[in-house]
Amino acid sequence: MQDAPGRVTASGPPVAGGVGDSPRRPDGTLKVTGEFAYSSDLWMDGMLWGATLRSPHPRARILSLDIGPALATPGVHAVLTHEDVPGRKTYGIDHTEDQPVLAVGEVRHQGEPVALVAADHPEIARRALERIAIDWEVLEPVTDPRAVIADPERHRVQERGGITRHQPIRVGDVDAARGAAAVVVSGEYEVGIQDQAFLGPESGLAVPAEDGGLELYVSTQWLHNDIRQIAPCLGLPEDRIRMTLAGVGGAFGGREDLSMQIHAGMLALRTGRPVKMSYNRYESFFGHVHRHPAWMRYEYGAGEDGRLLYADVEIILDGGAYTSSTENVVGNAASLGVGPYEIPNIRIDAYGVYTNNPPCGAMRGFGAVQACFAYESMMDRLAAACGIGPLEVRRRNAVRQGSRLATGQVIDSPAPMVEMLDRLEGMPLPPAPDRSHGPDGAGGVDLRDLPGGVSQTTHGEGVVRGVGYGIGIKNICFSEGFDDLSTARVRLEVIGGEPTALVHTAAAEVGQGLVTVQAQIARTELGVQRVTVLPADNRVGDAGSSSASRQSYMTGGAVKAACEAVRARLLELAARRLGLDGAGAADLAVLGGKIVSRSGGVLASIEEVLGTGAVEETREYHHRPTTTLDPVTGQGDSHTQLALCVHRAVVDVDVELGLVKVVEMAAVQDVGRILNRQALEGQIHGGSAQGLGLAVMEEIVVAGGEVRNPSFTDYLIPTILDMPPMRLDILEYPDPNAPYGLRGAGEPPTLSSTPAIVAAVRDATGKALTRVPVRPEHIAFGGAGGHGALAEEGRGT
Repeated sequence: MQDAPGRVTASGPPVAGGVGDSPRRPDGTLKVTGEFAYSSDLWMDGMLWGATLRSPHPRARILSLDIGPALATPGVHAVLTHEDVPGRKTYGIDHTEDQPVLAVGEVRHQGEPVALVAADHPEIARRALERIAIDWEVLEPVTDPRAVIADPERHRVQERGGITRHQPIRVGDVDAARGAAAVVVSGEYEVGIQDQAFLGPESGLAVPAEDGGLELYVSTQWLHNDIRQIAPCLGLPEDRIRMTLAGVGGAFGGREDLSMQIHAGMLALRTGRPVKMSYNRYESFFGHVHRHPAWMRYEYGAGEDGRLLYADVEIILDGGAYTSSTENVVGNAASLGVGPYEIPNIRIDAYGVYTNNPPCGAMRGFGAVQACFAYESMMDRLAAACGIGPLEVRRRNAVRQGSRLATGQVIDSPAPMVEMLDRLEGMPLPPAPDRSHGPDGAGGVDLRDLPGGVSQTTHGEGVVRGVGYGIGIKNICFSEGFDDLSTARVRLEVIGGEPTALVHTAAAEVGQGLVTVQAQIARTELGVQRVTVLPADNRVGDAGSSSASRQSYMTGGAVKAACEAVRARLLELAARRLGLDGAGAADLAVLGGKIVSRSGGVLASIEEVLGTGAVEETREYHHRPTTTLDPVTGQGDSHTQLALCVHRAVVDVDVELGLVKVVEMAAVQDVGRILNRQALEGQIHGGSAQGLGLAVMEEIVVAGGEVRNPSFTDYLIPTILDMPPMRLDILEYPDPNAPYGLRGAGEPPTLSSTPAIVAAVRDATGKALTRVPVRPEHIAFGGAGGHGALAEEGRGT
């Protein structure tokens, strides 16, 4: 059948290697065998090594700084401070521009860059850093976000004040609804600082160019946005910076902000030699932003049947010393603050604040993760207070197509939440554990399947099973009026006697499989098998960030549009060469490398039509427009697309020691259209793993503004032994506004997995567990985050 002008697809299996198939990733084998070149592997003859001196204090004044001893170190070629910044001294994502390239007079967080060194060897650079003498005046850091809300002027961290953004949401009359509520439940929740924990630390290579410009090879998420920040600081026009994406070892939002790019550029321009910078793991913890910690207060009122009447919510997000993405994270937390539920009366106040705690910005889920933990915990409390099941209370309040979000935005595409809950409920549970063996371990139980694992903390005694559920709703693509776009250039020519498509975008492959998807789209749209995706660089237009689950939607849309334009020109050329016009020309299509018509079959090959020529087209793709949120009411059509995921978690908990084993997770997710099932399943597994980490393992521990665990020894992330088997049910309800009807899929599983796991632990222990990550002491002793028994938390009126 012909399903688009000039493109023919047969019913049945997808085009080999095309949309709907799961072809082998071109980088997969290299990564598995250790041969893939990451940015930390970059090397150039004659290069120097750059290093950064960072503040040991969360807040201090620089009274004096002496670089003389460092400059005198043999093998040192440059030592730079803020006085050596060639252009603007501050930068920032989204035009925030409040973060110093190098500290000017004061540091506002631990790890803030103060000086740079370029040397012949990284060890020489390290020794030179130790010889920089600084006289500090240590100041009392601002570390309590709630105190900033109470008195922002007194707790001012920087010139912009104490509050980054306050976004209210106002719907209906909460106070009147409170009087009509038969059941009222309330809770206070806290989310700790989670790190992206990508395995490839920040690194890159800066090479001075003959024209006085710069060539940069870095691991990043957004090439063009980097350049827009780098160029003014280096005093260069943007077109004098050539940036190429180097191998990226994971991102998850942590590479949206700059790290070493400006610093390496400064050193390269000063020395006239290539400069490589590569952070170790310790420095990486200070070299990028993290997930915002959150403090949240919720109150829900409902009728006796559990149908929600009102929500009264306060959300406080700690952004650290500089703005980064905090304003947008606050917007997400506010607009999605009560989740995928119909609530007629809503009052939300979401805040982002400045403190001297570690800087926070983009991370997978982007404000929606924190809110999801709170609103899903509240739904479980409401279910308990009303005496109905946790799935049923969600069904009764579920959004559907045509529902309105808290912002008033209408959900105008499928939202099969009730069906997803029904499917989740229908999935079989894992078999009950066999507790028939004795304390000596007889009975063949694998200790790795028990809480505590092979440490032999239990052989089954004291272990209780629990089941919990979670639902998350996440916006896809950029929001609040941002003119989001991506650019693709596609060229079709004959190479080695075979028609070949060359796809060129600036989209960052950060491990999500985007290179594979771009090639799949080209095969589908152009009917050719050989596709080469060129390295991402800024020789082609902006592709936007590899974040917000947007690249399949945006860059996929751009590649599709460029391919369609190439196909149209190819068919025009074929019609001329075949002497066809009118209906005959309109009947032409591309299939399997051939020019075909429904009336005449195969008419020519692509090779015959192109000859030695080529067809090339460049297209920009824009999603539909969005609006900013009203600063008073919070109303507005702020989001491009919305995606749902539901999770069920099964856990075994050693209630005496507080140890948790996640036995199984099950997930149902609507993705609109599956482009690559294998890659999609990997995204759902990966998002669920990060949600598991936040639920019971991962936290950057901060005391007095200082990080206590900047290493993978002390910052714990899930391993293969922690990640349980998963059951997946993937739905395809196409979004008519999206390319192929797809829905971004990378972030939603990160939302719903965390509350599902914590709910399962609550089910096993009876503890309220209002803080994540849940620690053993919260379970065993009811410490911070335990807050007594769950039954004491809900109150019926």
